Amino acid sequence: MKIGNHNINYAKFGHGPHCIVCIPGALGTITSHYKDQIDGFDKEKFTIVSFDPVGFGKSYPLEKIFVKSNYEQDADTAYELMKRLNIPKYSCLGWSAGGAASLILAGKYPHAIHKLVVWGTNAFVLEEDIANYRKIQDVERWSTHILKQRMIETYGKEKFAQYWYKWVGQMADVLEADPDICKDLLKNISCPTFILHGERDAIAHISHVAFLCNHIKNAKSYVYPMGKHDIHMQYVEDFNQRVQEFLLEK
Repeated sequence: MKIGNHNINYAKFGHGPHCIVCIPGALGTITSHYKDQIDGFDKEKFTIVSFDPVGFGKSYPLEKIFVKSNYEQDADTAYELMKRLNIPKYSCLGWSAGGAASLILAGKYPHAIHKLVVWGTNAFVLEEDIANYRKIQDVERWSTHILKQRMIETYGKEKFAQYWYKWVGQMADVLEADPDICKDLLKNISCPTFILHGERDAIAHISHVAFLCNHIKNAKSYVYPMGKHDIHMQYVEDFNQRVQEFLLEK
């Protein structure tokens, strides 16, 4: 679908009355980041929409310069996509960088968001977060796990390594110079919000959970004591159950 100057690859799953848009994180695509939710959510109750953000997966242009405005670009893409699909009200799910974009979406377009679920995310970065980004810049040092395999399947081993190195380097530099991502928008979020996190998240510090809960009016949280950054892949069944229950609460 053509949105602005970009060709956006998107997909729609299920036929339930509760519509959801899932915003992928860094270099993320529809299936590399949300396959377990697409497969695991009740398709009779939910309709799931997701997309490859500009520069990722099959959305064009195939590469981009990484700047802080990318977060807002992804939020705006999600908003325009749902508008074009004639879905005026929906819930939003976002992980990591996709979580930051989801916070922006809910803060910028509160009239469109029914409920918000974010995990492994933050509205600003700490010095510790920047240091953690740089530690994972070289994908050869990653342990073999589901996310790495899915990203290699999407981009190829060499392209993924190069593109990831570029993303981490450019975004770490940008956020080190200006750590704020979307703090001022949090006060505009009016929908029920569920913040999940892994206590052992090596990317986003656990303190971000308290900050988000304190600055979003109607927020609750759940922390996985042994959870890492990718809790939606680490605890698939439990995560899917908790999130679906939250979304379906009256």
